[in-house]
Amino acid sequence: MNPKKPARRESRASTRLAPVALWGLVLPAIVALLSACSTVPAQQAVRGTGDLGVIIEREAGSLLVVDRSDRAAIGRIEGLGDLSHASMTYSPDERFAYVFGRDGGLTKVDMLTQEIIGRTVQAGNSIGGAISDDGKLVAVSNYEPGGVKVFDADTLALIADIPAEGKTIGLVDVPGRRFAWTVWDTGEVFLGDFSGPEPVIAALGTAGKNPFDAVITDDAHTYLVGLFGEKGVTAYDLWSDKPEPRKFLTDYGKTGEDMPVYKMPHLQGWAFTEGQYALPAVGRHELLWVARDTLEEVATTPVHGQPVFVIAQPASPFVWVNFATPLNDTVQVVDSRSHEVVATLTPGKAILHMEFAPRGAEVWISSRDDNKVLIYDTRTREKVGEFAAEAPSGIFFTARAHQPGL
Repeated sequence: MNPKKPARRESRASTRLAPVALWGLVLPAIVALLSACSTVPAQQAVRGTGDLGVIIEREAGSLLVVDRSDRAAIGRIEGLGDLSHASMTYSPDERFAYVFGRDGGLTKVDMLTQEIIGRTVQAGNSIGGAISDDGKLVAVSNYEPGGVKVFDADTLALIADIPAEGKTIGLVDVPGRRFAWTVWDTGEVFLGDFSGPEPVIAALGTAGKNPFDAVITDDAHTYLVGLFGEKGVTAYDLWSDKPEPRKFLTDYGKTGEDMPVYKMPHLQGWAFTEGQYALPAVGRHELLWVARDTLEEVATTPVHGQPVFVIAQPASPFVWVNFATPLNDTVQVVDSRSHEVVATLTPGKAILHMEFAPRGAEVWISSRDDNKVLIYDTRTREKVGEFAAEAPSGIFFTARAHQPGL
């Protein structure tokens, strides 16, 4: 007799039946998983960020998220506070936008989920900001109290608080985890290095009386400071070990009479094209052209009104100009080779800002009082699209993430 044989038959039978019993448990779980996958919200679908952007809705305190490819708004983010003079910048991966509000608010927004993921009211009145070249630090320039505050870009934790004796303006990022800024009240210019364990702040002297804004050139070589309290612009060579102030355009406009300044020009819109700087003449209906290498004035262009933004159309010799109130329904196109106006457009009421597609094929224009954003083909200069927005002002595409000073 062999008592082990029946035991082996029972073992084989139980082995054959075990998978059938398990399927009764596994199948419902698989069905539930597949059902859950089919209901994933659309905004969680995989997509790129390269054709996204935001438009400031200043009165509503909201952002309109837009898709350049679709020429359309795809979402709205609310609750950003006072955006009456707002600006913003992007993280290097274009995923996050950092919005600087007039109420001192610094808000971090996720471009894909279209949500606010961080916010701090870090001052009483702020005027702009910048992100370091490595994307790790976000700096904000403040009016009240004056100075610059630097935050961790991930958590918005305060890293450094640099005081100033007045309103701090013209804040830009400089390669090497640095920032530059100037002070309206004193005319001083500073370069802050945040690459080490402690910030190192270098004073670069005085630019002049009442600097109203500043900009860094597209190659991060020169820091240009516009002056309101006196004629001229001051340049700093940031490639030098010891940058020193160099004034130019000190004689412009001395033979004529200045007009009241209805809106201060924005220097982040200064155009760099054809080896020239195209600059707005403060208090005049003129563009000033300056040779980039010599800083000598080479031409003047009479224009429709007092220029606010002078922006170079990518991959072309043209600059586009908008104007201060009461002549702010017009945009003009100027050829940087001839220094002549070649087109005049009237897109709508209260044109506040323009933003080009990265390769220059289109320009998006905000019309605050018409509550519209208009899209123009830059070759034909004909309108190719528009959509509604609530009192739109600044337009910011994610391509800015890859440009110094923006």
